[in-house]
Amino acid sequence: MKTYTGKNLEDAIQNAANDKQVTAEELTYTVIEETSGFLGLGSKVTISAYCKNDIMDFMKDYLQTYFDGIQMEATIEVSEDNDFYHVDLDAENNAILIGKNGQTLQSMNAVLKSAVSSEFKKRIRVLIDINGYKEERYKKVASMARKLGKQVLRTKADIKLDPMPADERKVMHQELAKLDHVKTQSYGEGKNRHMVISYVD
Repeated sequence: MKTYTGKNLEDAIQNAANDKQVTAEELTYTVIEETSGFLGLGSKVTISAYCKNDIMDFMKDYLQTYFDGIQMEATIEVSEDNDFYHVDLDAENNAILIGKNGQTLQSMNAVLKSAVSSEFKKRIRVLIDINGYKEERYKKVASMARKLGKQVLRTKADIKLDPMPADERKVMHQELAKLDHVKTQSYGEGKNRHMVISYVD
């Protein structure tokens, strides 16, 4: 992460903002070093600073390095909305990148999330989609949720689902929350985390 120095904190922040061509309010910074000179002369402050564009550039470079390494052509687009980062990929072989039931895509998402969160020392929300796969998958998950919800209302018996990724469980929860007398609960840890749909009076 790039560092910037100024005669005071405000000056260092402004130097960073000018370099990144953003406003000071768009920066996240950490004071690395602060020294005070004799009678206030020669004092300086050094900070590390980044903005949202830095996060998006890091993600793009990180993935590009990966695709260069496996010698696969890929188009990478990164966007941000309300601190949520969306990565759209389109590669020579999307099926391989998605993997069985989206498992390879899920692993890639976890690795990128870990790398970018470690680099910027904060939890960063990111979702990778490959040629619209996730969008289609969410539609199928929502449809399945409605079907299972109606089944629970009809039979009043619990349904235990197979483990699924957190983002797909969220779609399930949101869709089933629309139904009266149906509740959802997640159990287990990590890859074994699964959902149970239950009837409530």
